Amino acid sequence: MPELPEVETTRRGIAPYLEGHRVTRVIVRERRLRWPIPEDLDVRLSGQRIERVERRAKYLLIGAECGTLISHLGMSGSLRLIEAGLPAAKHEHVDIELDSGLALRYTDPRRFGALLWSTDPLEHELLRKLGPEPLGDAFDGERLYQLSRGKRVAVKPFIMDNAVVVGVGNIYATEALFAAGIDPRREAGSIARARYVRLAGEIRRILAQAIDCGGTTLRDFVGGDGKPGYFQQALFAYGRGGEFCKVCGGTLREVKLGQRASVYCPRCQH
Repeated sequence: MPELPEVETTRRGIAPYLEGHRVTRVIVRERRLRWPIPEDLDVRLSGQRIERVERRAKYLLIGAECGTLISHLGMSGSLRLIEAGLPAAKHEHVDIELDSGLALRYTDPRRFGALLWSTDPLEHELLRKLGPEPLGDAFDGERLYQLSRGKRVAVKPFIMDNAVVVGVGNIYATEALFAAGIDPRREAGSIARARYVRLAGEIRRILAQAIDCGGTTLRDFVGGDGKPGYFQQALFAYGRGGEFCKVCGGTLREVKLGQRASVYCPRCQH
């Protein structure tokens, strides 16, 4: 599933080609995504100028004059810019045609994504209960420390809870805990304030680095596949169970936490 840096890379890739342009037509070939695409999306969006392309957690918010298109890429979705009128292949479900002659095409083989419409997106039921952005001022170690008091849940699923902080998915939670030297199995409530301060700093650093990597290796969103690459070249723990630790040389172990594979170093993390 695309994580926050991949969604932010997508936003940066498509925004310059959408902002300031007017939608001329919306073509919906398949409405059956995770939630049905609104029947009147073409009527609502056509003729409107796109004013901004923003991100909230893993949702893209394409803001027009009279409303906002909320997009989630699900497990397999992607957005790319093509020439309007280019024949669609299988799984290419939606085209949003622009006055520039380009079209934003949504592709989703598994159809777990979403394209929804809202006049007040931050109060939409999918967004209104989300926690702060990990790179914003409202997120810090003190927040993690205070929310964790009395929590017996393991620290990894705790920091992956979108009510605590948004966008810290499996890859980046694994990497941040490794960098902070915290065992992902530890009870969230047992971790001291100073260690949460370090963990919050590592979450910020690693997400920012992943976004920067996406920016420097950005795929071509105009005519390309619209899928930014993952942060694999810098991974210390995620997906490396049974391999050697790049820091101490020991063997990384893999366990299940919250139905997710979690890799850690028993020497470096405690």
